Amino acid sequence: MKGNWVLIGIKVLLTLAFVSAGLAKLFGVQMLVDEFETIGLGQWFRYVTGILEISGAVLLWLPGRAAYGAGLLVCIMIGALVAHATRLGLGTAPPAAVLLILAGVVLYNTRAQLPATN
Repeated sequence: MKGNWVLIGIKVLLTLAFVSAGLAKLFGVQMLVDEFETIGLGQWFRYVTGILEISGAVLLWLPGRAAYGAGLLVCIMIGALVAHATRLGLGTAPPAAVLLILAGVVLYNTRAQLPATN
């Protein structure tokens, strides 16, 4: 039972982080507009990323879908780390690394929701 509360706490933290980050991207917070300009993929990518972040956070709470949400968030954070390593500088990468680890913990603990492959 204790592990279940820890997992719920991690999901709450991920939800707060990704919903707030996603909304900031969608509402065009200047720092994020500048960051996505530096990345060089265009502002459309900021909107897509914001929608995916919010979607991943929502999926964490849907019955039988937490693994999919966590998997989506893991993919987003891998992309963020690549962006930090190649364009933004590694000095700002630690929060993305922490979120990647937390999403990975949720993914690992909810992996039974994913279809088995042979």
